[in-house]
Amino acid sequence: MGMNQFLQSLSDLETIDRAPGYFKFEQHSVAAHSFKVAEVAQFLGDVEEQAGHQVKWRLLYEKALNHDYTERFIGDIKTPVKYATPELRTMLADVETSLTANFIQNEIPKQFQAAYTRRLGEGKDDTLEGQILSVADKVDLLYESFGEIQKGNPEPVFTEIYRESLSTILKFKQMPCVRYFLSDVLPEMLAADFSDRQKLAQLTDHLLEDND
Repeated sequence: MGMNQFLQSLSDLETIDRAPGYFKFEQHSVAAHSFKVAEVAQFLGDVEEQAGHQVKWRLLYEKALNHDYTERFIGDIKTPVKYATPELRTMLADVETSLTANFIQNEIPKQFQAAYTRRLGEGKDDTLEGQILSVADKVDLLYESFGEIQKGNPEPVFTEIYRESLSTILKFKQMPCVRYFLSDVLPEMLAADFSDRQKLAQLTDHLLEDND
């Protein structure tokens, strides 16, 4: 038993499409998403560090890079379906946990099992790094949905994904990195010229007002 199965499985993440079942102008894979989330988390970590908070960078990078590895086992389930009920979300999480534990036990050498149990476990916890991951994940999802809306994708699901992503980000508005994103990044994104700009700006303003 060596690391071959894990290293080979990384290519599987390139074949798993994000937001399956919907028309998209641009395809995004789980592998690409993981890289982008790590980049976003890095930026958010910089903001937190400049605000005087101590960031455990190794932990943050591990969480960000590996946060969706378990989708190799069950694929990327549509966001509205994944969060349809708390019970369903719990069941899916239990399946992921079980399959991940079995994979680590059977495919990862014993001397690395503790490290991969940490890396492939649920990364969105109450630590600063876990909260940064939660925000970074939704920032990338926000940009994915925005990209489709900007291109004129008629699928209403992308507006719902935008709404859900921003609503989740706002739950962490006490964090300096979120305040920076809302004040400096989001307005610049919405300043772009596209057909549904006014509609999306109104939706954004409504969500921001509800979270004041």
